[in-house]
Amino acid sequence: MQVWQDSLLSLGQKIFDNRAEVERIESNFLFVKTLVSTLKEPNSYFFDFDKLKMISAIRSPDDKFRVFSWNVPLHDGSYLYYGAIQHKSGTLKLIPLLDKTFEIKDVNRAVVRSDTWYGAQYYQIIPFKPNSYLLLGWKGHHMDYTYKLIEVLNFSPTGEVMFGAPVFSDDSSLMRKVFSYARQATMLLQYDPQNQRIEFDHLIPLQGGKPHQMVPDLTHDAYQITPTQLIYKEYVVILNPEN
Repeated sequence: MQVWQDSLLSLGQKIFDNRAEVERIESNFLFVKTLVSTLKEPNSYFFDFDKLKMISAIRSPDDKFRVFSWNVPLHDGSYLYYGAIQHKSGTLKLIPLLDKTFEIKDVNRAVVRSDTWYGAQYYQIIPFKPNSYLLLGWKGHHMDYTYKLIEVLNFSPTGEVMFGAPVFSDDSSLMRKVFSYARQATMLLQYDPQNQRIEFDHLIPLQGGKPHQMVPDLTHDAYQITPTQLIYKEYVVILNPEN
């Protein structure tokens, strides 16, 4: 596994180091093939890819699965996203995630499957309901603005993967929460396990900016996690925020 990881590391560095977009995409294609071959090794689930800082590989709190996700930056300021869900097993149980961001007509209200994924790079998995989890993710999207999101991941009894669910108290039509902010800004979106809530910056329009270019106003809001819903709360006080 260490040999495989070294090969992945070399390919992963080329995705970001090469100036030519065609070469970055080709390196990523080889990275995907190599990662699948790596995960076919017996008990690969138990190997931590600690050298691969360019991708996210996070396990669920109950250790039933892990999610790989990463991005390929393009010259026009947009990104391509790649990912997979690996279930805990001695043999390979892998669900590829296929980014269809630009084919989803209404990202806020669409429930999608693994083959029509709203691509993002996830950095935290939060337990929610039985067979349901909350994902916090980053989504570079445009040269002028960036997204962060709260995604809902559901597993059906047959093992099918679905993303999106109407769990947000402030808008019952939302399937996921997407925050848009100016690319030069930073936005806090974090889980506070002590208070069982997702905390985030309150965003306001950037003066003279475009519609998607929001910035933090130094106050914070939150979603309180209940057994069935995320309850929106304004103006919460948080300690030790981490971007």
